[in-house]
Amino acid sequence: MSTSQYARIVNRWVEEAGLESGSYGAHTMRRTKASLIYRRTRNLRAVQLLLGQTKPESTVRYLSIEVDDASEIAEQANV
Repeated sequence: MSTSQYARIVNRWVEEAGLESGSYGAHTMRRTKASLIYRRTRNLRAVQLLLGQTKPESTVRYLSIEVDDASEIAEQANV
């Protein structure tokens, strides 16, 4: 399935649910799912792999993790 096909499906779901289309999209849902997985597991590496990102720093920025969480992650990485 192409990215554009997926985006059309998501847009249709949003419209059918009666939600504001500008507030929901394929990328928004991707980010939300990744954030939920991180909050529940605190496993940054798993989220990084799921997102297909190569650098943990990119994943931290993408998830908008709080500074305290990022510091804790960095400390764990140096163990």
